[in-house]
Amino acid sequence: MRRAFRKIIGGDATRAAIPIFLATIVLEILALRRHRNRVELGDPTTESNVDAPVGYELKDAATSLAMGVGSLVANAGYDKLLAPVDRRFFAKRVLNLGARRSGFALAILIWDFLYYWDHRLSHEHRVLWASHVNHHSSERYNLSTALRQSWTGVVVHWVFMPMLVLGFSPAVVARAGQLNLLYQYWVHTETINRLPFGLEKIFNSASDHRVHHGSDAQYLDRNYAGIFIFWDRMFGSFEPEGERVHYGLTKNLTTFNPIKVALHEWAAMARDVAGADSWRDRVGYVVGPPGWTPATPVLTA
Repeated sequence: MRRAFRKIIGGDATRAAIPIFLATIVLEILALRRHRNRVELGDPTTESNVDAPVGYELKDAATSLAMGVGSLVANAGYDKLLAPVDRRFFAKRVLNLGARRSGFALAILIWDFLYYWDHRLSHEHRVLWASHVNHHSSERYNLSTALRQSWTGVVVHWVFMPMLVLGFSPAVVARAGQLNLLYQYWVHTETINRLPFGLEKIFNSASDHRVHHGSDAQYLDRNYAGIFIFWDRMFGSFEPEGERVHYGLTKNLTTFNPIKVALHEWAAMARDVAGADSWRDRVGYVVGPPGWTPATPVLTA
């Protein structure tokens, strides 16, 4: 375990953290088994998610793990394809912010700011939602859900390319992104309530992110933060956790097949485009908000 922690800083953070992911998932399962107030999916109880966590379901957790493995494989391929492009942008940099003594700390802050907008745009435009929706497809909320990652995340690679022009090397940008996503791992749990000492005003927390995964009307498209929740407070997308959160999509999937979970929205979008009557409608089905139709454009998550 200690060796894994050292590798997180010095190498590929995501791969190095795999033993930690697996160990903490086991610990969470054991903690939930000891919890006396667990409820089953669909229970109308008004108890909070921490008081009555939904817990694990074997097929659901297996799907999340498969999605995580698939994401690692896909991202390795994308990294090789995009590396020459990233190096070219870095060579054309107009500033050299990454060379400063505080360069890496600044990289973490800027990456998190860009992630906020990447995440928000992914809820507002269907072509990006198609890549992100799989992360919201579980009706459970636990540490395995954090591993339910996209296989087509390459569609938002462009969001972080301004960092290269500002003088952050491709390696630094990648490391900042890995550490950001590692931070987000722990917020996918019902075993932690709120952060102490007012830290919830600064940092994203399990309580904040439970809201983000909610399918309840008051929770849709809220709390996009990666590390710092103050972006949501600053840009008007913050919603505190109040009533019990019900996880998943407004129309949940009926499959645990990881391939279908990863690609179902791409397939649905392709069908809508193929059946559209005009180019305006075809463009709308791609860049409009999720749920857009020619007659009634609506924003749903």
